Amino acid sequence: MTSILLHIHDDSGSESRLQVACDIARGADAHLHCVQVTSVPGLIASDVYGGASMAPAMMAELHDIDARLRTHMEERLRREGVNWDWRQVDGDLVNGLLSASTLSDFIIVTLPEGPRTEMSDPPHIVADLALGGRSPVLAVPQAARGLTVAGRVLVAWDGSQEASAALRLSLPLLKLAEEVHIVTVEEAGKYPFPSTDAPEYLARHGIKSQLHIWPQDGRSVEATLQAAIGVLKPDWMAMGAYGHSRLRELVFGGVTRSMLRQARVPLLLAH
Repeated sequence: MTSILLHIHDDSGSESRLQVACDIARGADAHLHCVQVTSVPGLIASDVYGGASMAPAMMAELHDIDARLRTHMEERLRREGVNWDWRQVDGDLVNGLLSASTLSDFIIVTLPEGPRTEMSDPPHIVADLALGGRSPVLAVPQAARGLTVAGRVLVAWDGSQEASAALRLSLPLLKLAEEVHIVTVEEAGKYPFPSTDAPEYLARHGIKSQLHIWPQDGRSVEATLQAAIGVLKPDWMAMGAYGHSRLRELVFGGVTRSMLRQARVPLLLAH
């Protein structure tokens, strides 16, 4: 049984996350590990203007709000007919999710829209989770109304360690897909790597796939991948997450960052 960590939070992506998680739970016989993090407000953590003195009252109010959300979400989950458990933790949002994800096969969060700010809704946590943990992240567009598990998948493949991790870690879902399309961008002036490694690897796991060498035609790599998405119309996509280590500025590389801004399908990211 696959174990999925579902981020529970009352934001604009809550419903799309829930629907995708329930579709996977039913289609893959998966267990939902619902994790709700009650974040400590910044003025309490830094004791700005004596904020620490207000901590007990503020945290009590936040816990009451989260308890009402839990009651609502548990009623929804019972109606969905899926297996689930619940974990509530206090503290930093990213660290709380990462600490709860050590035995999860992947984490479901929301693709953020707009610039990153402290009050972003939903919060910009995809990069931090994908680069800071060991579990892949399934980033869901806010407009998603579910996920066709037994559908069509696009795997972006460039032979890198990141792409290899995404391919390996997405195996439980790839085995359920009716069509798996591996897309390699043909970059001009770059020595070709053995693109057949990916379909051969999947074949050893009993997964049939189609390999596409997509011409760049003067476009950027991300624009070429977007063109492939437009033609193949996948239900979801797997790709490597490229970025700096947590010891440096925590941002994605250009291709991954651009795909996150423009993606209209769920992205499974692994680093």
